[in-house]
Formats: sequence, C-alpha cells, structure tokens
Amino acid sequence: MPRSRTRDVLVCVGQMWAYLATYEMPNDDPERLRARVRVEYPVRIDRRLGRGQTPTLRLQRALANPHRFHGIEKVLVWSHWVWFAVPHGTLGWLLVRHPERFPAAAVRMYATFDIGVLAYWIVPTAPPWYAAAHGHMDDGRTPELRRMMVEYGEQFWRSRWARLYGVLGGNPLAAMPSLHFATSVMAARLLTEVGRVPGAVGWTYAGTLGVALVYLGEHYVVDLAAGLALAEGVRRGAPLLAPAARAFSRTVRTLEVRARA
Repeated sequence: MPRSRTRDVLVCVGQMWAYLATYEMPNDDPERLRARVRVEYPVRIDRRLGRGQTPTLRLQRALANPHRFHGIEKVLVWSHWVWFAVPHGTLGWLLVRHPERFPAAAVRMYATFDIGVLAYWIVPTAPPWYAAAHGHMDDGRTPELRRMMVEYGEQFWRSRWARLYGVLGGNPLAAMPSLHFATSVMAARLLTEVGRVPGAVGWTYAGTLGVALVYLGEHYVVDLAAGLALAEGVRRGAPLLAPAARAFSRTVRTLEVRARA
C-alpha cells in the first residue's frame, strides 16, 4: 500500500493485534502461569512504602464506603475504563493535527507497549486483588482489600459485565510494570511536546489514572514506578536509536518502490 494515513492506521492496528496476542499468550495455560507467578515481592515493597500497610489498603480503609460508591470512586473507575482509548486516541489526534510528529510518537508509544509485555512473560507478577484473594494481604484487620472496579462494573453493566470483562481481561497476572500508567505517561509526554494545554490534559489524566490504579486495587505503587521508569527510558532512548530507525525506514522505502515497479 502507498504511504497514507490509512496505512498508518492499519500498521498501528496490526501492532496492537500482535501486542494483544502476546499479552494473552501466557494465560493460554493458566495452571502453568499460576505456578510461575510472583505474588509476594510487590506486597513487601508496597508495605514498606506504606509504612507497614500497602497504600491500597490504607486508602480503601480510610475512604471507601462498603455499601455504596461515591462520586470520586466512579470517576476513578471510569478513568480506568477509558484508558483503552487514551494511547491510541493520542496518536490519532497527532496524526490528524500534527502529522509530522506522528511517526516518532507512534514508535515511542508502541515501544512502551512491546517492551512492557516482555516483562509479563519473564516475570509474571500478580496484582493486589489477586494477592488479597490468596491471603497474601491478610493482616487480621477489616475491611480487606476490595477489587472495586469489578464491584462497580457488575453494578453498572449488570448482565453485560461478564462479557465485557471476558474480552478485556486476557491475562490477569500481568501487573509489573503497569502499562496502563506507562502508556498514559507516554501520552502525556507526547502531548506536552505539542503545547501546554494538551500537555496539561495528558498529565491530569495520567495522575488521575495513577491514583485510580492504586485505590481500586488494580496495581501496586511499585508497578506504577516501574511503568514510569519504562516510559522515561523509552523517551530518553529514542534519540539514540533514531539513526538505526531511519536506516530501516529507508530500506522499507526501497522495497516499496520495487514492489510498485
């Protein structure tokens, strides 16, 4: 296909299809994945960060009402759900408004996805809700850790929730690093390069999502720290790899010319 916006979109779709397949693949054998999963080390780290109690438990015990969801919690849940559109929506906006920035931005965003998914294969790590369900956070106090996103999902979506979660929850033991947070930070970085207002929107969302991931029991603080390190590592490493990327692009262009000859 000739180079065009349509081809750009199709390349991104193909990239994410490959990412999702690779993300879900370890869970093709759930028993083997559970035998390999690391549960304890993020609990220990977050307990130290929370001075004896993980930040998730500390926040939920201080602020949550077990009988109803208040408005802020609903905002946090929805910030988690809309994440699926944020990385790709950011790139789509750049493709339309700032097409000259799109190629480098897309490489940085999808490199963040692809490097992160390697960790899910090498060191599969359980999220807080899984650790709590298997007794790794029991400290003899109540309430225990809740997975609030699922609780609200069942309440809001009702019979449709199981089907929705079945589509989106392909690998429950892929928490380290948090790609939700890493790609949101990368989106904020890309938007900041365009202007103050887009950057402010990006960082506001990334901050809100970070709070949501910890408060809702989806990620540890250490998962977020690893996600931040991943995004910053990709950002700083991109200029070093740019010459090789340009050389590869020239090779692809040569093949395109031959294919259309």
